[in-house]
Order: sequence, then structure tokens, then C-alpha cells
Amino acid sequence: MKLWSNSFADSTLIPCEYAFAAIDAAQHVVLSNNRNPHLAWDDVPAGTQSFALLCYDKDVPSRGDDVNKEDREIPESLPRVDFFHWVLIDIPAAQREIEAGSHSRSVTPRGKPGPEVSLAPDSMRHGINDYTGWFSGDPDMHGDYYGYDGPCPPWNDSIVHHYLFILYALDVLRLRVEGKLSGQAVRLTMQQHILAQASLTGRYTLNPRLAK
Repeated sequence: MKLWSNSFADSTLIPCEYAFAAIDAAQHVVLSNNRNPHLAWDDVPAGTQSFALLCYDKDVPSRGDDVNKEDREIPESLPRVDFFHWVLIDIPAAQREIEAGSHSRSVTPRGKPGPEVSLAPDSMRHGINDYTGWFSGDPDMHGDYYGYDGPCPPWNDSIVHHYLFILYALDVLRLRVEGKLSGQAVRLTMQQHILAQASLTGRYTLNPRLAK
């Protein structure tokens, strides 16, 4: 199975229109367009009943002590963890493309609704992404963040972050996940149903020193 995008090439920088935030000289960052990127795939294995899509940042600092603090950078040596930006399941087996901006077109305070996907309410379901936890203590932004919300790495991180878009061909029509549709729960539930998978990696930074 192959996965590609017209929005960015594999292992290249993700354009800021597909990010949650962009670099701003006055205040470090500013909210961006937050559009989901285009994705397309082919060479699907026989027996595929549905697809699942995960997007996550694999370079998120495991501790927040230095995150977005003035006059310091998060060290490259700090252990990193996954942060899910998009969880989409029950994609129809006949589908081969997701158009840019079809699932997200802006930042939505308190999160976009879900899990039903408006363009296909009887089929696809969005899971919650990890902005749900990130904004849990923010009175203006807290809520359940369903669907796609793009990159927003710490503006003082010493590394460029890598965003993995992974498409899974599954042998089930509808994935049965216990509890909330989190990235970790979906990843665990579908392990016994994966026929094939394909990935695409984008890079992004909000550190002006690394963006030059």
C-alpha cells in the first residue's frame, strides 16, 4: 500500500496552512489556518473492509518544565513521547483520497464536534486528539478536540518535530473501540485487524532558529 500527499512531500516541511500555529516575530506564535492536508493512497490489499488513519508527533517533550519558556531551549537529549493530532476510523474501503481542508479549516476553540464526521455521518468516525488533554486546564480552550488539529510544537524546542501520517487497511467494516476514541485506544484495538499500512512523514518547527 502507498500513501502520498499533494500538500507536502515525504520527509519535507509541512506548510504552515496545515498547522495549528505559525511563527510570529512579536509573540513567538500565532494561530494558523489549521487545514487538514491532502492524502491519497493505492495498492490496497484484497480483503480490506475499512481504513484507519492516525497522525501523531513522535517528538513531544516527555516533561513540560522548559516548554515555551523564555531564554532557554528544550534539550535534544530529553526523552520524547507521541502526541496524536488526528484519529479517523471506519474510512470506507472504496475511498482512496482525503481532500485538503475537508475535515478541518480553522482552529476551533474547545474543539470540533465528534465522533461523527459530517461528510459521512453513517460511516467515518473521528477520535479525540491530544489537544484535549493539553487544553484541559485552559478556561477558554478546554474541551474534547475531535478530528484534525495540526502541528504546534514548542517554540523553544531544539529539534524539528516529525509528524507521522499512517494509514491502516483493516479486515473489519467498523472498528469497535472501548471507551473514548483516543489514539492509543485505536492503535491498540486495531492490532489484530491490520492487513497493510503505509506512512508519510512531515516536519515542522516553530523555532525561528531552526526554520531558517
